[in-house]
Amino acid sequence: MPLALIAATNPRLILHKNVFRSIFWGGLIVATTFKTNIIYKASFHSFSGAIMAANSTMKAVVIHTKGGPDVLKVEERPIPTAQPGQVLIRVKAFGLNRSEMFTRQGHSPGVEFPRILGIEATGIVEHAPGGEFEKGQIVMTAMGGMGRQFDGGYAQYTVVPTNQVQVITVPTKLGWDVLGAMPEMLNTAYGAITKSLEVKKGDRLLIRGGTTSVGLAALAIAKGFGAHVASTSRRPEREQMLREYGADKFFVEDGAIAAQIKDDSQKFNKVLELVGVVTLKDSFQCTSKGGIVSMTGIVGNKWSIDNFQAMEYIPKYRYLTTFGGWVEEFMSTPLNDIVQQVEAGTFKIKVGKVFHMDQIAEAHQCMDDNAAEGKIVVLTD
Repeated sequence: MPLALIAATNPRLILHKNVFRSIFWGGLIVATTFKTNIIYKASFHSFSGAIMAANSTMKAVVIHTKGGPDVLKVEERPIPTAQPGQVLIRVKAFGLNRSEMFTRQGHSPGVEFPRILGIEATGIVEHAPGGEFEKGQIVMTAMGGMGRQFDGGYAQYTVVPTNQVQVITVPTKLGWDVLGAMPEMLNTAYGAITKSLEVKKGDRLLIRGGTTSVGLAALAIAKGFGAHVASTSRRPEREQMLREYGADKFFVEDGAIAAQIKDDSQKFNKVLELVGVVTLKDSFQCTSKGGIVSMTGIVGNKWSIDNFQAMEYIPKYRYLTTFGGWVEEFMSTPLNDIVQQVEAGTFKIKVGKVFHMDQIAEAHQCMDDNAAEGKIVVLTD
């Protein structure tokens, strides 16, 4: 009698497909063969647990004390267990973010060491006790306390709440390096452009820190809305790259761009400030009457404004806001749409450098040095 019929006629039995062999191409599973068995429903979870127990440890990047890149250590850790309302993800790649550098340096209040860092991760569903996801689905997650309140994405496995996970449902041949670059970068870029600045067709947008991963993504998103976009870089040779990404105007970032603007007609009604407070005052001088500046990044590594006096600092009829994407913003980021656009070649994801987990100190040093020219991605395998 066929196994499916046997299982269907006995409510205590369940068909279980055990992966026999998977074929990978471009980092993705393209073909899988299975061995099918019948097991009792009551034993299914213990059966799955036994499989996990056979390989119960993982590699993870752990920080025990604040410091430079060398404080990040690759260690063997138990694979975490997902509880109802959580999902266990087999991490394939994770991006690096400057907030993780600040946490490493000891600047994140409330973070206790030891900790597995990482505010984002991309990978495959391993187990969701509540049935919210199917094993093998490609997923992305970000924020929600990852790498701060609980262990994050710098590991081969991570457990996160189910309400901060997006499933990539569109077919894709993109590699894990590209997929791994997306979650937090797009969360910040899309949120800043659409929610903080509300960029629309005809807007004049200035992006300070244009060659950062967020700056490049924001450029692509803003051009998609029909904005006129100018971007900055400290290095003149990066103009060509920014032009290729769609920039209409290029400024060499010297901290005094306002001096390069000849008259009010050349000013900008929207400014995305990714360098931070070191260029913020100059950004206001680049802003037209009624314009808005969104403080979204701190590439300049300075947190506060010295001797701040609002009426002297901010010109009249200009507005200041900030953006920091959390779970709500991440879950509203159209990741599937952007994956499709990247597949079609209409949206570019700039992966700067790719490292492996045992190169994590080198990867963080690259981030510290602003040497990536795009998103830094770490592969876990």
